[in-house]
Amino acid sequence: MNTSQEWSTRTFGNEDRLPRVPLPTVEESCQRFLEWCSPLLTADQLAQTEAAVAEFLRPDSPARELHAELERFNETEGVQSWLDTFWPSRYLGRRDRIALNANFFFLFKDADQGQVERAAGIIASAVGFKLLLDAEEIPPVIQRGQALSMAQNKYLFSTTRIPGAVQDSVRTPYTPEWPGPSDARHIVVFFGGSMFRMDVIGADGVPHSLDDLATGLRAIMKTDTADATSETSVGHLTTKARAEWAATRETLASLPGNAAALDTIETALFCLCLEDFTPADTQETCDHLLHGDSGNRWFDKALSFIVFGNGRAGINIEHCGLDGTTILAFIDTLLNTPAEEHSRRSGAQPQGLPAVEPIEFTLDDDLRAEVREAADSFAAYAAATATKALTFEDAGANRAKQLGMSPDAFVQMAFQLAHQRTKGIVGATYESIATRQYQNGRTEAMRVVTPESVAFVEAMTDPATDAATRRAAFRTAAAKHVARAKECQSGQAPEQHLWELQLIQKRAGGGEPLALYDSPGWTVMRDDYLSTSSAPSLNIQYFGFGATSSQCIGVAYALLPDRLNVYLSTPMPVAAEMHGFADHLRDALGELQELLASE
Repeated sequence: MNTSQEWSTRTFGNEDRLPRVPLPTVEESCQRFLEWCSPLLTADQLAQTEAAVAEFLRPDSPARELHAELERFNETEGVQSWLDTFWPSRYLGRRDRIALNANFFFLFKDADQGQVERAAGIIASAVGFKLLLDAEEIPPVIQRGQALSMAQNKYLFSTTRIPGAVQDSVRTPYTPEWPGPSDARHIVVFFGGSMFRMDVIGADGVPHSLDDLATGLRAIMKTDTADATSETSVGHLTTKARAEWAATRETLASLPGNAAALDTIETALFCLCLEDFTPADTQETCDHLLHGDSGNRWFDKALSFIVFGNGRAGINIEHCGLDGTTILAFIDTLLNTPAEEHSRRSGAQPQGLPAVEPIEFTLDDDLRAEVREAADSFAAYAAATATKALTFEDAGANRAKQLGMSPDAFVQMAFQLAHQRTKGIVGATYESIATRQYQNGRTEAMRVVTPESVAFVEAMTDPATDAATRRAAFRTAAAKHVARAKECQSGQAPEQHLWELQLIQKRAGGGEPLALYDSPGWTVMRDDYLSTSSAPSLNIQYFGFGATSSQCIGVAYALLPDRLNVYLSTPMPVAAEMHGFADHLRDALGELQELLASE
């Protein structure tokens, strides 16, 4: 194992030296799969699943050849991970809308700045980061002596998801089609549903100064945007289901001038969305970061910074190439240093008003109708999503540590208890676990429910159980949670392996159906009641994403030293349960602290 002193200091200098994601055997994944799904199943369901697994493991099972094919792929020259095909299939293959369903957001910590000053500072800081990235001078992340993959940083700038009829693609630098870093010098600024190209780097490669950027933004905000309507704000189209958007984009690109307009958007370093209002509160701020006015967004863009009328700011991220840990490191770099310092380090110079020009599309009657329909459909979809922003000032990471508990295990067990008290059942729960210590490492799918967590919930809901027994059950469940998280971090998890075997068969055109994928264990374990993910950063107030199924509550949590901030989302038919979950969560967090404090 390398030590931190031996790792390259260049951004991408360690990628080939990282270990590869371990490829489990079929036996290992099946054993773990049975362990993971069993707490969610009845005895009959478990028996059916065990029979399906036994069939899956037969020497002549098609699963054996599927795994052999995966082994061959893993050993192919140029392949860095057996998941290199899985991730595009998972993210780019989804056919529903990505707006609200896949994109996620972060609400930045507040700054005592007005809208234009905040926005100009974010631009200058991001441009400074981009120039350092181009020179590979962003230090690679070293965690406990192990370098982490920095490959996702290549997807931060000038990256745009392109809709496809069967599977989407990505237009991005650092590819054969666009070698090396992006040479774009502009961003796209949205205001009032209108789009503008604004140069943020001069023709000689020198960034514009903060004052220049502010002047450019003020010029845009003085522009008459009255013509931007739900029929002409083309950003609405990015909310459509992917195959529909692909067909519409083809039509759009065929009309005069539109291919050039699309090229301007797709090659831009990033989007900046200026909102012409101030949200009433944090709840409304988060909701607009998640979905907002879709005419003032381009949801296919990797990065869209959003700045409100009061200077509050955040970011909406397209997920196909970027995970939360990469974005958090990016945001920390931007916000830990004043914008003036970022600007100075980048060599920014006053150059006068940046080049600014409107981005206009030619629209016929049919396209106008499509834009209007997309706007109405997405507005209705957003309205059919219930959300809630919560803060628990007595349940931060420091408090959990004082009580001798892993902070993540503490809140995850509180989620389990609150869910059972709300719905009367223990439901399948997903937690995202980062695996960037591997080549092309992204995340692993962890399933939170264990026999130990079920026993803990039962102890807490049985009035006959005394405090000592409850406490012991809590600590046992938390220890199991930590152990499973470590297993996932080290690649010892079954779901993505078994899922990729299923996808290999589908890509090949089918074949003999495998009973495992219709078994109760597979279907129940993956039908989320809670979908959870955390964002640990002092620069983040809230983090959020949409729910993943009809009964799912999305639980995005920022576990800060002095508080726990949670953003919940769910389909409107489950709104009452979501609000009940929020109430029970508040009670559970207090009750569990009291339980541990009484030792």
